[in-house]
Amino acid sequence: METAVVQAIEKLRKLSVPALQKRYREVIGEPLRSSNKLYLFRRIAWKLQAQSLGDLSERARRRAVGLASDADLPSRQHIQAQPGTGRPVSPLGSSRSQRDWRLPPPGTLLARRFQGRDVLVKILEDGFEYQKRHFRSLSAIATEVTGTRWNGFLFFGLTDRRHG
Repeated sequence: METAVVQAIEKLRKLSVPALQKRYREVIGEPLRSSNKLYLFRRIAWKLQAQSLGDLSERARRRAVGLASDADLPSRQHIQAQPGTGRPVSPLGSSRSQRDWRLPPPGTLLARRFQGRDVLVKILEDGFEYQKRHFRSLSAIATEVTGTRWNGFLFFGLTDRRHG
């Protein structure tokens, strides 16, 4: 990436929210509805990189629009609040399970060696099986195995640790 873009992005990190809002209007050229510092930083940084390195191809844009239109997402107008809580409720109900994309299909065995022990976990439709016990999350199994809190996806190598 060009040095000038890297320097411009580094300068963004030090700006206050009002300064980021001003910079957002300059760079993006759209009305602003957010005062979230991280959101503003990311949008401006992305736009600076796109201006420098080139934006998405037309094919990539069409693919993104196609994916978004195929998504089974409820629109805001169809979401109702739970009585007395103000929390949104999906019209599809909570019985619909959302599998994490990082998980292999049900029936797959995850293996990990930890402190000389083999840890074998079977992925089920509704959770995980470890030592003939049912668990709702990989993190619960990782905690059971290690005695400390772990991100289950990280413990079993299904995701990488992010480096900021």
